[in-house]
Amino acid sequence: MIRSNVSYFHYFAYHMTLHVLFLVLSAAVLHAIWNLISKKANGKAPFVWLMYIGSTVIYLPLLVYHITSNEKFQFSESMLWFSLSSAILHIAYFLILQKGYRRADLSVVYPLARGSGPLLSSIAAILVLRETFRYNIALGLVLILTGVLVITGLKFKKGDKKIQTGVFWGALTGLFIALYTLNDAIAIKSYHLSPLQLTFSSNAFSILLLVPFIIGQAREIKRELREHKWSIFAIAVLSPAAYILVLQALELAPLTVIAPARETSILIGVFMGSKALNETDGKRRIVASILILCGIVSLSLT
Repeated sequence: MIRSNVSYFHYFAYHMTLHVLFLVLSAAVLHAIWNLISKKANGKAPFVWLMYIGSTVIYLPLLVYHITSNEKFQFSESMLWFSLSSAILHIAYFLILQKGYRRADLSVVYPLARGSGPLLSSIAAILVLRETFRYNIALGLVLILTGVLVITGLKFKKGDKKIQTGVFWGALTGLFIALYTLNDAIAIKSYHLSPLQLTFSSNAFSILLLVPFIIGQAREIKRELREHKWSIFAIAVLSPAAYILVLQALELAPLTVIAPARETSILIGVFMGSKALNETDGKRRIVASILILCGIVSLSLT
């Protein structure tokens, strides 16, 4: 808890050293890039499964190197359970995100996914944990909801089903972002587990957990490898790298500082969707993303 006579921005500046800032902003850029690649691929479960296999193979040498040179690595029961829970939540996240990308625009799904996580977390804290409803929470909720309305263009008619679909899948993705972020933050900060080991173990579990979803889809797997092998490779590298950078930053600064800073990826993602994918209403969606980002920052004030 921050003392009342110290502004959030002084608190932010105190914890956000250049090293932490570099980690978080690098993660934001990488996150936005792999989401753009993922949107273009429009993959299903076989695509996600191949991505997990790729990331496990790619990061195995790095894991071996760190295990042999770092005493922090450990094979413990807490690592097992946190990796398993992280895998389940990440699988749901990836599958729901891909579904959203197949049905709606990146510049709708992406900011909604990144913004609804903090929104849902704050609502749950108030309703379930009976936390105090402070003015900054009210402001954050208003800003995020306003951003959502701006993205939709205040259009909820039958002809705007694609936007409604994007809002639904974006919000559902945000729910799982909130869940896996909380899970992994507890693992890193409370149990002092290694970010690299947690991410690698989670990916390895994901390969096994996704097997029931890809049984009988050999043809689809071959097609994904043939048409999207470079996309799979890129996401296999960039997605874990972005998340490992965030987890490393969490070791050095509070979640309330890291969470809003990493969401600068919202602006990058919406800009990419507008320019690279020629999605419509780019300016309006960028304004909406700024509102959502400001709302996230407001929610993080303590």
